[in-house]
Amino acid sequence: MMNNIIPRRSLADEVAAQLQQQITLGKYKTGEQLPIEPELMKTFGVGRSTIREAIKILVNSGLLRVQQGLGTFVEGAEGIKEPLPQRLKRADFKDLDEVRQLIEIKIAEKAAANRTEDDLKEIRHWLSARKKAATENLLLESVEADIRFHTAIAVASKNEILADLYKTFSLQIKNRFLTIFTDTTDFKETQELHEQLLKSIEAKDAKKAWNTAAKIIGHTAQ
Repeated sequence: MMNNIIPRRSLADEVAAQLQQQITLGKYKTGEQLPIEPELMKTFGVGRSTIREAIKILVNSGLLRVQQGLGTFVEGAEGIKEPLPQRLKRADFKDLDEVRQLIEIKIAEKAAANRTEDDLKEIRHWLSARKKAATENLLLESVEADIRFHTAIAVASKNEILADLYKTFSLQIKNRFLTIFTDTTDFKETQELHEQLLKSIEAKDAKKAWNTAAKIIGHTAQ
């Protein structure tokens, strides 16, 4: 077997991703046992602790299971899809928008309940940058500030999964906006709604935050 030396960055994540890809491609099938640790260490050119952390990542995702005294086995290869960031690259705009709507409404609600003063400072900063860029008719800057505004809200939600999902979607959202908008008119028209969203989050009014985010989504989807 050829050694597959990987870059020395986020090693456990890199190994986990490569193992997942091998399983996806059918190298290891459901119920099949993975090679023992020394073989995996040699294959990926990493230490024992990195292999164990990579295995842990895939166990937590439901892809692998560890049986004490027996080894590590593939738990569910049939259900594996391509990695989400890769899948999003070919997503239909309508599908992308529908998922974005669900995420943005929920993070607004959760941010209203869980935000800190530091979160509010970050949200205010990007809302101000959004207004300035829109006023100056800078489309790219408006899009980037808008995404950073909603990303700050996602972080303020204190739900790490929702925040990670929004960050994963952000590149596709950016490309989507740059496709459907030719100027900053929409950003100017929705600035007041975004200001209202900030106020509801400041006031810890989760219901109003939900409703305002829904209005913003409805305007963008028109």
